[in-house]
Amino acid sequence: MGMASRSIGLTEIGEALKKAKSRWYSLHMAAASHAIAQRIPLVDFILEVRDARIPLSSHCQLLSNFPPSSLRRIIVMNKTDLANRSQLKEWTKYFEQQNCISYGVNSHNKENVKEFLNFLQAQVRELKRTGHSGHATTMMIIGIPNVGKSALANSLHQLGRISAAEKGKLKHATVTPHPGETKNISSLKIGSHPNIYLLDTPGILPPQIHDSEVCSKLALTGAIENLVGEKELARYFLAIFNTSDGYKKWERLSTHGNDKFAGQDVEGSSGSKLDMKQRRQYPSDHTQDFMVNRVRQTLLESISCLDGNVQHEKDLEELIEAQFTALREAFLVSSEPGNDSQTKISAKLLNLYRTGRLGHYTLDPLPL
Repeated sequence: MGMASRSIGLTEIGEALKKAKSRWYSLHMAAASHAIAQRIPLVDFILEVRDARIPLSSHCQLLSNFPPSSLRRIIVMNKTDLANRSQLKEWTKYFEQQNCISYGVNSHNKENVKEFLNFLQAQVRELKRTGHSGHATTMMIIGIPNVGKSALANSLHQLGRISAAEKGKLKHATVTPHPGETKNISSLKIGSHPNIYLLDTPGILPPQIHDSEVCSKLALTGAIENLVGEKELARYFLAIFNTSDGYKKWERLSTHGNDKFAGQDVEGSSGSKLDMKQRRQYPSDHTQDFMVNRVRQTLLESISCLDGNVQHEKDLEELIEAQFTALREAFLVSSEPGNDSQTKISAKLLNLYRTGRLGHYTLDPLPL
């Protein structure tokens, strides 16, 4: 990420988040932090779940209060499907060099979670082999909000229960797309012979985050929500997008010689009957493939038409303004007076980024 992309929107986002700290660090979060800290010395393993897009920015600061030698910690980089694959490998190497055990996982991929469960069971067997005499092993899943802790806990519980052929009602951890929804510490069984129990915990943040760039990454990936305007976050994403090269693979999808985008104009077209039916059925659903392709094409063309250098802040600002104008048509957003089109465009754009439809980005650079 270049200097220009770091400066676009960062100051506004960082300052807004710092002022809003009391809204993310509630009494509930303070109580949860205290309860988790009390249990950490009592468990056999800590599974620190991080967002694979921000492997450093999403670290759980509470763990810094405990000597590393006192913890059996596994860094779990979740949401690998949204991160840059080659950079994910580099991060795995980095943690290995730091003598940290790490594992990349996609909590919504059953085979991936199954491999992770096998990995955890192997860790438990090794612990037993080295003299751990307890009948059951307890793991605590810990991390900041919205990194997918509860989704991962449920997937592990479901697979562990099936592999052990256990009957009875399936106990679930609460999963929502909104950060901070897990309220209590719950225990889920994820393995038998030996028995392994997983404590799912609420997402926690420190009372203060002094780094504006870290704040911005947490807001962009959804760990902190509703504390800063969507327009600022969308501008920040476009700055990252425009200064990366992820869009280059879309060049083959350009309208020049490719039918994939053909017939997808806002008004009238010569497209297939399926496209016509889709547009009637989903006039504003930006999650549909045909809409995603329109947005990709719009962003690609806007960069291709740039008469300047995206590494220069002024040129980048002008490009982002042009993209907002072009995206209004791509998202079929009305520009009538009184209609806050930029906010609507921003919300749709952030949704596509957060679901990986606009490419896979790892926002944290590797430490030098």
